[in-house]
Amino acid sequence: MTIRIASLQRYPVKGLSPESLSSVTLTKGNYFPGDRLFAIENGPAGFEPHNPQHQPKIKFLMLMRNESLARLRTRYIDSITTLFIEQGGREVARGDLSTPGGRLAIEAFFRRFMPKELRGPPKVLAAPDGFRFTDSRRGFDSLINLASVRELENVVGGAIDPLRFRGNIHVEGLKAWEEFDLVGQVLTAPSGLRLKVTKRIERCAATNVDPDTGIRDLEIPKSLMKAYGHFDCGIYAEVVGDGSLEAGGSLEREQAELAL
Repeated sequence: MTIRIASLQRYPVKGLSPESLSSVTLTKGNYFPGDRLFAIENGPAGFEPHNPQHQPKIKFLMLMRNESLARLRTRYIDSITTLFIEQGGREVARGDLSTPGGRLAIEAFFRRFMPKELRGPPKVLAAPDGFRFTDSRRGFDSLINLASVRELENVVGGAIDPLRFRGNIHVEGLKAWEEFDLVGQVLTAPSGLRLKVTKRIERCAATNVDPDTGIRDLEIPKSLMKAYGHFDCGIYAEVVGDGSLEAGGSLEREQAELAL
């Protein structure tokens, strides 16, 4: 079985827009590079940078509750640690997230942009080393099977942008929902990369939001449950061997050695 990598994307700031990647290098035990590095606290969340603990996503700005975020286009440039925010094709904010002044500039924008949705002062949080603002405690890398998305389109009766599922790796070559059979198995790439599939991804109301318009126009979790008896779409994987991936590249299911 050959699985083709259709696209790669990261989400530097939790809840904000994706950034497409041509290739990525993954290291054992680490998260997807540049993914969920930051989150925007929606009022005090009790997050302690010196003792980071996984927090429920409801404590941050996120699409499940704050669909207006989808109207923004964001870009994070690692070399200058700066986040750029555009709305309607025009830059509306920028800030160096490594500095207090830069973080204040981004926080000030969100106070103006969505005052009625804030439970308290918005605050930019940076993930300490070895931590990320993922929805799942062990949500290291997420894979979305595009065949499953296409089958789900038949259920809802319309097009579904795979970006609704905010995955890191979009794949082709599997049958619809065949990705669930990979849980517990290891996928390998020609680079030597090894990904152990850990679990299915349960979906929430964030997937109801169109990633271009910010409109809640579908009922994805409800449709999944009605058609298939579960809320799942996509799988999580953990890096168990260093290596790289590239858009257009491939993954294979690792074959267990036969006992003599």
